Amino acid sequence: MNKNKFLYLCLILSAFVRGNEVSFSEVTKLDADTIQISFLLEKVSYLKSYSLVNPSRLVIDVYNSKLNSEINEAYNFPVRKISATSEEGLTRIVIDLYEFVRWEKPVQIKTDKGILLNLVISKDKKLKKNTRDIVIGIDAGHGGKYPGAVGSNNILEKDVTLLIAKELERTLRDTQGYRPVMIRDGDETVSLNDRYQRARQYAADILVSVHADGFRLASVKGASVFIWSEEASSTVALNLSEKQRKRIQADIKNLKTEDFNEDQARVLYPEIYIKKIQQSEALGIKILDQLKSDPFTKIHKKNVEYADFRVLKSIDIPSVLVESGFITNPEDAERLKKKKGRRMIARSIFLGINDYFIENPIEGTFAEDNPSHLNYEIQKGDVLSEIAIRFGVTVESISKTNNLDNKSIYPGQIIKIEI
Repeated sequence: MNKNKFLYLCLILSAFVRGNEVSFSEVTKLDADTIQISFLLEKVSYLKSYSLVNPSRLVIDVYNSKLNSEINEAYNFPVRKISATSEEGLTRIVIDLYEFVRWEKPVQIKTDKGILLNLVISKDKKLKKNTRDIVIGIDAGHGGKYPGAVGSNNILEKDVTLLIAKELERTLRDTQGYRPVMIRDGDETVSLNDRYQRARQYAADILVSVHADGFRLASVKGASVFIWSEEASSTVALNLSEKQRKRIQADIKNLKTEDFNEDQARVLYPEIYIKKIQQSEALGIKILDQLKSDPFTKIHKKNVEYADFRVLKSIDIPSVLVESGFITNPEDAERLKKKKGRRMIARSIFLGINDYFIENPIEGTFAEDNPSHLNYEIQKGDVLSEIAIRFGVTVESISKTNNLDNKSIYPGQIIKIEI
């Protein structure tokens, strides 16, 4: 390693460690069975959180940080003790438990006092291990003052992407074991920095960015799936990358001091980033396979593509960008203008996500048990035909699996979906 590169790495490391203290904040009772344990950080951090079985514990590792003061707090059931140690830039928070709990990945919330790190724990006597949902970050491309591409029938990319994202959110929300988080849930202007920053703050296990872009040739059509690379894999990928680069420089300059610097982290943790790229490709392949099996969606490229999309560049969150089509193409525009066309894209993304986690399960989630079915909670207004379309199955299979025999379904009912 040459001297200049060594000095650069030293500066990056000192920037990471300096000014990121961890301190205990409070324990809040949210309801009879649920508590929230809060810590205070000075900046958004790279975290790893996981559970242990014997003894029952939850652990949060906060990288490139240090303790403000010793943490050793006894508490009431189901928490036995809250403690933390700090060594060589790693702060390890340990929640000792009396029994197994349902927990949520800790989120990082910006406040006037700093970054609140919140961990939510719920009692559940039926559990045989500590359990959490898989968190899916959904990024609807563009929004607000950035309309994106404009279709020949005057549809805007920002509207199409939000409708697809909400369709995907609905399926994930009502399927047990998943928890969707929306990067934007309205016509909001969100910078490229804020998109991946929010994915980290919301503790996403993966990030899916949904687009419906345009191209100078109206004949270009079809869906594609991208992962990050400095080198574009095609002319279209290069064109889309160049369009985004016009916004990147301003966004980099606007990175806030309390935000996590993904660019510096990639230098510090190259092995983690390489693994993330491999996981992103595996996720992209699963989603693309589902898009290929959709008879209503044409495919632009049969393999996962590569492009320099900044929204995909977190160091550890597997991230893909799904081009649902090109709204500058009349056929794609007409397909995406209609609900059934958008729903098929959302379905393919959902089924691809589920295939990925069944093959690459996260410890302590439903996928770890290699399930043959999903549990879906009936919502007001649901009908079996709509549910069948959303999951890519038949009404007959749902009825047979759940012994419905023409019985009515009702809100709150849990049904099994074999996929």
